[in-house]
Amino acid sequence: MEAYTLKNKVVLITGSSQGIGKATALCFGAQGACIMLNGRNKEKLIKAEKELRLKGLNVDSFCADITNLDNAKKLIDKTINSFGKLDILVNNAGVSMRGKFSNLNSDVFKRVFDINVFASVNLSKLALPYLRNSKGSLVFVSSVAGIRGLPSNSAYCSSKMALRAVAESIRIEEAKSNIHVGLVYVGITEIEKGKTTISENGSLIELEDRSKYRVHSKGHVASRILENIRKRKFITTLTWLGKLNFFMQKFTPILSERILIWANRKVQARSL
Repeated sequence: MEAYTLKNKVVLITGSSQGIGKATALCFGAQGACIMLNGRNKEKLIKAEKELRLKGLNVDSFCADITNLDNAKKLIDKTINSFGKLDILVNNAGVSMRGKFSNLNSDVFKRVFDINVFASVNLSKLALPYLRNSKGSLVFVSSVAGIRGLPSNSAYCSSKMALRAVAESIRIEEAKSNIHVGLVYVGITEIEKGKTTISENGSLIELEDRSKYRVHSKGHVASRILENIRKRKFITTLTWLGKLNFFMQKFTPILSERILIWANRKVQARSL
C-alpha cells in the first residue's frame, strides 16, 4: 500500500491564526500541503500567514467569521480559487466558557454554539462536494470536555458533545463517498498569553496561564490530528485523563458523576 503523503494536498484549517490551528498549519505545511488559513482577527491572521510564508510554505488566508453562512461560502470559494481543490477540512475554530449554568447570561449558550457547532456545520456542508471528489478528510477538533458534562462548562461541554453527533451522522450518510470523518478529543493544551474565554455574564476574560501545569504542546496536538487523518481513524483521544474519562463515562457513568460531584464540592469549599 502506498504511504500516505500530504504533498500537494489542500488543507483548510479554521481558527488557524494562533494556537492549535496555526500549529496544525505549520505541521501540515512542512510536509508539503497547501494551506488555507482562516480566522476572525485580521492582524493575527496576516501575521500567521507571513510566518508560514517565511518558512517557504504554500499558504493563503481568508479573514471571516464563518458563523455567517455567506462568509463560510466565501471561504470555500477562496480555497478553490487559490488551490483548485480541497482535500482536508480541519474544523478547529472554537471558544470556551466559564460559569455556573444558573448564572449564565442567556446569550452565552448561543455564542458558544454559533462558534463551536454552527461554524463547523456551515463549512462542512459546503465542503462536502469537494471532499467527495478528493475522497478526503473532514476532521472536527473536539475536547475531552465533550465526553461528559463538567461543572461550570455546560455550554462548552454540550457544544463539543454535539460535534460527535454531527460527525457520526456524516460518517453514515457519506459511507459510500469514502470520505474520512475524524473526531479529535483534545486535552489541556498550552495557550498563547492573553487568550480569552467567555465568562458567565458574557464578557471575555483572560484564561489562566497554564505553563505551571503538565499540558500538551500545540505541536503535539497537531501531530495527533495528522495521525488521525493518516490512519483515517474516527476517534482520537488525547491525554491519559481524557482516555480515563472516556472509559469511565462508557462503563461506570454513575461513579464518574460521583467523583465530579465530590471534586466540585471541594472547589466550592475552597472558594468560601
